Amino acid sequence: MSEDKNIEKIDFQAEVQQLLNLVVHSLYSEREVFLRELISNASDACGRLRFESLTNPDMLESEHTPAIELEVAKRGRRVTIRDNGIGMTREEVTENIGTIARSGTKRFVEALTGEQSEDTNLIGQFGVGFYSVFMVAENVVLKTRKAGTPKDQGVIWESDGVSGYTIDDQTMDTHGTEIVVTLRKDAKEFIETQRVSSTIKKYADHISVPIRLRAAPTAKQEEEWELVNDGSALWTRPRKDISEEEYDNFYQSLTYDFEKPLTRLHNRVEGRLEYSALLFIPAHAPFDMFDVERRRGIKLYVRRVFIADDTENLMPAYLRFVKGVIDSDDLPLNVSREFLQKNKQVDRIRAGVVKRILGELKRIAGKDNEKYQTFWKEFGKVFKEGITEDTDNRTAIGALLRFATTKSEGEEQTESLQQYVDRMHEKQDAIYYITADSHASAQGSPHLEVFRKHGIEVLLLSDPIDEWVVMHLSDFDEKPLKSIAKGDLSLDWLEGEESSEDKPDEKVESLVGKLKDVLGGRITDVRVTSRLTDSPACLVASDYGLSRNMARILKATGQGAPDIPPIMEINPDHRIIQNLVDSDDNFDDWAHVLFDQAALSEGAALEDPADYVKRINALLSDSLGDKESIIIAP
Repeated sequence: MSEDKNIEKIDFQAEVQQLLNLVVHSLYSEREVFLRELISNASDACGRLRFESLTNPDMLESEHTPAIELEVAKRGRRVTIRDNGIGMTREEVTENIGTIARSGTKRFVEALTGEQSEDTNLIGQFGVGFYSVFMVAENVVLKTRKAGTPKDQGVIWESDGVSGYTIDDQTMDTHGTEIVVTLRKDAKEFIETQRVSSTIKKYADHISVPIRLRAAPTAKQEEEWELVNDGSALWTRPRKDISEEEYDNFYQSLTYDFEKPLTRLHNRVEGRLEYSALLFIPAHAPFDMFDVERRRGIKLYVRRVFIADDTENLMPAYLRFVKGVIDSDDLPLNVSREFLQKNKQVDRIRAGVVKRILGELKRIAGKDNEKYQTFWKEFGKVFKEGITEDTDNRTAIGALLRFATTKSEGEEQTESLQQYVDRMHEKQDAIYYITADSHASAQGSPHLEVFRKHGIEVLLLSDPIDEWVVMHLSDFDEKPLKSIAKGDLSLDWLEGEESSEDKPDEKVESLVGKLKDVLGGRITDVRVTSRLTDSPACLVASDYGLSRNMARILKATGQGAPDIPPIMEINPDHRIIQNLVDSDDNFDDWAHVLFDQAALSEGAALEDPADYVKRINALLSDSLGDKESIIIAP
């Protein structure tokens, strides 16, 4: 320990202890994967130093050859793993090692179900690979110094994985990280070089950084270092030479996901632009998929030299769940993030990769609907963002969208636009949809009544992103998308020619005028409609205005939305409307109640609930002939 005694003792919080217990006892089916996790971290550290030194050569304190070394010692049951990578500062150790899963720990614990298999699947999303070491360790000491910092700014971190950890300053001659694992008695198999060597070959043979192994020197002898890994990057090898197990092991070492991926894409592009891509779509969405600061999952290599991860320029935001590696033969090694943002070669690589992913999704959708539905359930809400972001591929993305409709079972989004078009009425010239804040609200909307009567299918859109989807996806297969809650629907082809020839009832026209007078600024207009069969009234937006659902979304997120009153449409055949035609009793109350009920039916909140209840009380009391007999509390 350091002489200045700048030591901290930190106790684990309750949720961290709960998470550690799951890691140690339930997470992994094979304890050997702790070596995979630690070697993967060491490889990343070497790669990060290579990248950072391109723009800051002073970080390399001497001639630098990346390397990872493992020593096993029978005396003391110790395994030591060291690298000469970028290392960490004290602050970085506290953030990356001291706090499990960083800010995600609490969210992880809240997501626990109590089912071991389900909880095990969750944990891969929370970046806790380092702590897998406590499956085999009774004590762990981590020593590290950030490259380019003074020798007296090293750090030593120690924990038994139960009570907490200590952290202190440490003088270190070399940069990088060394982890000394004291094994439990039931894990002493990992002090055997043959056992460790076979594990490295299984999980880390593809890592390009040399991995050397030896038994720790003793008083009697000093073993030679053995180069263990092959070092050939998996993505550079022909697909026919790679086994399923090798692909899965690579995916797990890359992502810390302990399930197999849903699908993978591995291809080599040659010609004017040459690159290799090995990409994976996970089987489950990460917990932080909607976090705007979430890291992307693509690592960039140039001629097998790691350059950067979190490379948002190589993958659009709507495909942020894709994991993998892209290795270019053409980009310069001294790539900066500014270069990535402005380089045409990078743009072409991105365009090619995106087309490959969309092509693979199209193939899956056509051949394995169950697999595609798994993809859609996990990533559909994010994938829909592509309609607004990716104009070049909007048609391809549109064909891959899935929706709930009035003809689908439940609220699962299973129907494609092509399926909808194939089922369209022979006289139908538009794809009809309705947006709402929930599937129940969409399914129960009075706007659907005439469509249900005639068996016309309607898309039921309840994801918030759907409002932006229909704004940008104006048509599909030359059929325009049309909201059934906006504008004056022309439904003559549904109702028959005779309906369009009926003359408006003079009494109903008079009622329309009176409703306008009473409702005043609450409405833009009142008109008779043929879209209702069971409800007395509904509210619609103008043809080119925001939908009422969109206006609610914008207001809920604190964004400005034009306050344009809706149009109220009435059903002239409904009993309530007929009664209002013939009677002026309580007319003002009836007018406002009709408006409020129409708003409630579309999922809107009432502006004045107490006033609504007051009017309902008055109407109920009047209908019973006793104004004191019924009271409904606001």
